[in-house]
Amino acid sequence: MQPATYPVRFSVDYPDRSLNRLTSAFRVIVAIPILIVLGTVSGGVWMESYRHGMTVALSGAGGVLFAGPLLMILFRRKYPRWWFDWNLELQRFTNRVVTYVLLMDDRYPATDQTQAVQLDYAYPDASRDLNRWLPLVKWLLAIPHFIVLAFLWIAAIVVVVISWFAILFTGRYPRGLFDFVEGVIRWGARVVGYALVLVTDRYPPFSLSA
Repeated sequence: MQPATYPVRFSVDYPDRSLNRLTSAFRVIVAIPILIVLGTVSGGVWMESYRHGMTVALSGAGGVLFAGPLLMILFRRKYPRWWFDWNLELQRFTNRVVTYVLLMDDRYPATDQTQAVQLDYAYPDASRDLNRWLPLVKWLLAIPHFIVLAFLWIAAIVVVVISWFAILFTGRYPRGLFDFVEGVIRWGARVVGYALVLVTDRYPPFSLSA
């Protein structure tokens, strides 16, 4: 039997207090600066086309290290620790921004502090814990998760809109709705850890729970 604790752990501290209604009301606008910062380290590409056929493209450096760890696991049976640390810290930062945009915390996302979001990966011993061939097909094996997550994120967006109204009127994020959104992010974090960051060979559970 598999151990109860999955190697990718995610949780968000529930804000059992009144949230800032003003920043919650304009969260999408307020979050623009930190979204730009995230874009510069997540490998995003932005393109803008103008009249007369001119196109301007901006590209962010960094991003999730996928090909490098895959090749190292495949040929050397290693997962360099600093690559692991980069992927983990990038995902921590990304999830702090995501939870802020989804109204789960009203503290502006920090680039180097945990705040309300806890995300952790168990560092794998690649020679013992990881199958060298499995990273080649993990993205394919994860397709059922991607399909389910597409529907879950649609539901999560609806829940966030409902929660937005609740925060504006009561200052509180309804606990049941909060737990659902947290579960969707947790599910996604497990799939990312399995299929993209390659930190575990254990197939992610189809579950919102911790």
